[in-house]
Amino acid sequence: MKISYNWLKQFIKIDWDAEKTGELLTDLGLEIEGIERYESVKGGLEGIVVGEVLTCVQHPNADRLKVTTVNIGTDTPLQIVCGAPNVAAGQKVPVATIGTTLYTAEGEAWKIKKGKIRGEESHGMICAEDELGLGESHDGIMVLDEKIKVGSPASLVFKIENDDVFEIGLTPNRADAMSHYGVARDLKAGLLQQEIALELITPSVSSYHVDARSLKIDVDVKNIEKAPRYCGVTISGVKVEASPSWLQNRLKAIGLSPINNIVDATNYVLHELGQPLHAFDAHKISGNKIEVKTCKSGTKFTTLDGVIRELHEDDLMICDAEKPMCIAGVFGGIDSGVTESTSNIFLESAYFDPVSIRKTAKRHALNTDASFRFERGIDPNITEYALKRAALLITDIAGGEIASDIFDAYQNKIKDFEVRLSFENAKKLIGEEIPKETIKSILSSLEIKVNNVTEAGLGLTVPAYRNDVQREADIIEEILRVYGYNNIATTEKLNASISNSSRFEDYKLQNIIGNQLASQGFYEILANSLTSPKYVELSEDLNEDHNVKMLNPLSNDLEVMRQSLLFSGLEAVSHNINRKREDLKLFEFGKTYHQYSDTREEHKHLSVFVTGNKSEERWNSITTPSDFFYLKGTIETVLQRLGLNRLKSAPTKNDVLSEGMNLSLGKKQLVDFGLVKKPILKHFGISQNVLFADFNWDNVLDMAQHNKIKFTEISKYPEVRRDFALLLDNNVSFEDIYTIAKQTEKQLLKNVNLFDVYEGKNLPAGKKSYAVSFTLQDENKTLTDKQIDKIMSKLQTNFENKLGAELR
Repeated sequence: MKISYNWLKQFIKIDWDAEKTGELLTDLGLEIEGIERYESVKGGLEGIVVGEVLTCVQHPNADRLKVTTVNIGTDTPLQIVCGAPNVAAGQKVPVATIGTTLYTAEGEAWKIKKGKIRGEESHGMICAEDELGLGESHDGIMVLDEKIKVGSPASLVFKIENDDVFEIGLTPNRADAMSHYGVARDLKAGLLQQEIALELITPSVSSYHVDARSLKIDVDVKNIEKAPRYCGVTISGVKVEASPSWLQNRLKAIGLSPINNIVDATNYVLHELGQPLHAFDAHKISGNKIEVKTCKSGTKFTTLDGVIRELHEDDLMICDAEKPMCIAGVFGGIDSGVTESTSNIFLESAYFDPVSIRKTAKRHALNTDASFRFERGIDPNITEYALKRAALLITDIAGGEIASDIFDAYQNKIKDFEVRLSFENAKKLIGEEIPKETIKSILSSLEIKVNNVTEAGLGLTVPAYRNDVQREADIIEEILRVYGYNNIATTEKLNASISNSSRFEDYKLQNIIGNQLASQGFYEILANSLTSPKYVELSEDLNEDHNVKMLNPLSNDLEVMRQSLLFSGLEAVSHNINRKREDLKLFEFGKTYHQYSDTREEHKHLSVFVTGNKSEERWNSITTPSDFFYLKGTIETVLQRLGLNRLKSAPTKNDVLSEGMNLSLGKKQLVDFGLVKKPILKHFGISQNVLFADFNWDNVLDMAQHNKIKFTEISKYPEVRRDFALLLDNNVSFEDIYTIAKQTEKQLLKNVNLFDVYEGKNLPAGKKSYAVSFTLQDENKTLTDKQIDKIMSKLQTNFENKLGAELR
């Protein structure tokens, strides 16, 4: 939010420099993120002075040039070559002296230098209005009033506006500070704590009166829940034209483009007082009637930006007798706004329900200055005052007369908040005792009324516009921010207690596995738990009815809480691939959220994504693509690190995977992993393969805690390795070989490993070759060749009988 310092000074007459004021505002909780310099004319006309043309003669070497001498108030007149057709002796003119920087219409800077033009020296430039940024004319030089004193700075003659503009990082709870008046109110309270008492000046509306009741427009508020207060008045005989320069400068300083005097006046009051207003062309209001209501779902409505929108049944609309004219509190319609031909207007000032406005704005993806304020809750008691202020401003700059009484529908008055403050609780939360009189002074400066005072605390009434201050803790926070966080002393002694915690705490195991994956080249990601409801359509395992929906979604793409970590992870994969980072290894610890008929559930997960090559290109190593077995190895190292072995594998039933496996321990499903289906990848614009693993982290935690680890002494007797090259059918898996081997020799067989797979030439059709190693060891003695040969013979026989294997 931008705040003009010059504008702020209209409310509070402070003479501090902008930096010092910015520091105080930051201490008050209105963090100043930056201070920009604003100049109504770029460069501020620095170096431009008023000169008088003493002589003007024809250039000896050019028909279209004149050689002039110009007095700029210095001892010696300047010789300036000028090509303007209207230059003449005796004129008062703006002169850019040597070293002055001027700017083109595109903002490019160029400097005035001493030079020769067709052989004649020129020591400056007599300027046209477009060269100074004061207009668009380039027909000739500017001729100034002859009464202006020679040597006067042009910045004073043309009343250039120089301003400091604060960029405030406004937090969503500070709806009261969404205007210059609101910021000035906080600034006054902060200055009072520094024993600087300044008056808060508010614009006067005492001169407001009805000129003639000649233009009446009936108003019917049909939905008082969504429009608790609605005010309006008509103004006739206005002349729509450009706003005066002072008003344009105010708006330009805070980044707004002036439109016309009517619209600019409403924008001015919006940023001055924080009350959004809207002006309708009265001639376009059918039936001279306004209805504040909702419309039938599916109604077409064209907004000011020319977009045809389909209304929702909950969208509050401002309608006339025939049609909708404006999305209340959000955006106007294309056919009801003020144009150059407008002569009569209906001026609206209202308080709309914040939740209703927020839903409508997000539903239509509209974010305006008005909706920004209505969503957060404006002051319901300033509605009529702001209307009078705007009406007076419009009649002042656009002419016309107030042509009706003010209509004010306010059936259910929004009440102030009653809060009780305990001095003891304030001391506990602040950590220091603030004098009671100081507390009362701070609260009074914030317009919080002290109703009663006791030894124990205060009875308070908080104004309705402070909708973020409804609890005792909120009151204490207000006291503290005005008193000053920096004024609270820190204690010299810190007390801390150490609690006993299990080594199986979730965060500890997450750190262990996170560090392990990071050491393997993985990067941790943290995705938003809010996601698009359309993602459930990509998986039959997910159900739209199980979506946990947001009451006030930030956007259509963030309407529900995720049921799977896959899609948010694929968003990250797609984002990186689109930026030429195609070799990715990512992981995320997160939760999924599910809505069932009688309850809601959260489930913890660990997701792993692998795509592209295993490692970066290097001159001394071959780059190989990541594959299923690389992911499988990563998963096994994760589970082994937690002491989870003897896993049972089975084909995955997860429908987002085209092929994959499921690992379980006992009756607990631990992880599904495999290759993500092509149609899902295509939805995210991904053309390369992506491997995905989904750990059920709740089950992993449970099994890790109940897993018993056995420690055995390292054997002093040697291991023996024997290898088989087996010719097998293509449908035989290594899991089959492993299972048969373990069943054949349960004691001496320590490990079975697949170290080579061959499929290709010189093999019969439908066959493949597995190279498998077997590690044998007796922990009590050295194995003999006879024992080893007997075991290997049994293994060979069982492979032949059960798998149809042949030794190669």
